[in-house]
Amino acid sequence: EKIMKEVVEFLDLIVVNNNRQWFQEHKDMYLSAQERFNSVAEKVLRGIQGFDESVRSLTLRDCMYRFYRDTRFSMDKSPYKRHFGLFVCPGGKKSGLAGYYFHVEGKGAGYLGQHCLFSGIYQCEPFLAKSIREDINVSGEEFVSSLDKADGFVLDEACSYKKMPKGFNDSHQYAKYLKLKDFCISRPIPDEVLFSDSLPDWVIEKFRSTYDFNSYLNRAALFARENDEK
Repeated sequence: EKIMKEVVEFLDLIVVNNNRQWFQEHKDMYLSAQERFNSVAEKVLRGIQGFDESVRSLTLRDCMYRFYRDTRFSMDKSPYKRHFGLFVCPGGKKSGLAGYYFHVEGKGAGYLGQHCLFSGIYQCEPFLAKSIREDINVSGEEFVSSLDKADGFVLDEACSYKKMPKGFNDSHQYAKYLKLKDFCISRPIPDEVLFSDSLPDWVIEKFRSTYDFNSYLNRAALFARENDEK
């Protein structure tokens, strides 16, 4: 559909024109692109809320990020992001819990490198990761089953410890999962889907297949928080 075509065209342009003068001169283009992305994001949010009751209290604002970058502590002084994203998770985008991330970026943005869907926890707090490992240690089959249900999603194993974390065994059947630092799965969004009218429904159905994965992670994470195992 033309909605996402305009969004991607704007993001492609901001990648090579990431400065305040260009942005101010083309602010109408930004506002239109953001509004169009939000219209798709709203449908996706409502769809996720239809199968995951843990996020039913969220509004779109709870799940969206500012387009303006905070450059105070960054080597990259570009004032604007090069992508739009929606992150739906219990407690909102800053909760640190597992959720559903819908991502569209400009060509050459170099953020995730593609338009994609992502489920899980990124930059997982160590005490939450420990709790998740403890669950995998005793119910690894359930974790693997949740991965198998995630339609077309691939587990990111790049960010793993070389040595087994303390308290866990190298000979465990699911040792490779116990070494994970983050618990993330992702899949690309094909262009023929991104620019079609079926995009929101496709995103919702793919995320629905990751419900068990996110539920598994959040069960362990919430247990850790409730018991203050920091």
